[in-house]
Amino acid sequence: MANKPDRITAMHDIIEAVKAEFPLYQADTFVCGPDNECQGCPKKLMELVDTELSYWEHAISCGITPTFDELRRFGKMCKNVRRGLVKNQRIPAKSHHY
Repeated sequence: MANKPDRITAMHDIIEAVKAEFPLYQADTFVCGPDNECQGCPKKLMELVDTELSYWEHAISCGITPTFDELRRFGKMCKNVRRGLVKNQRIPAKSHHY
């Protein structure tokens, strides 16, 4: 039976998976699309993820350990944002790891 990661490692893993899959820092990431083509605003979704991701990177660097509930909420938010990005064809539909 494999050991489960500690909470900081688990948060790092989620952050790295999000950075690898989401187009966080591409030129058109924070640009709105043409009217009536968005299903949920990809710009706002990416801003939300970027804000949370930046917060957790800073918090962990300051020695703050996320709670299990915070890990769950961050992972769930990322899954929901991913669903919106797939609907808006910003990322391909494939499996994810958070």
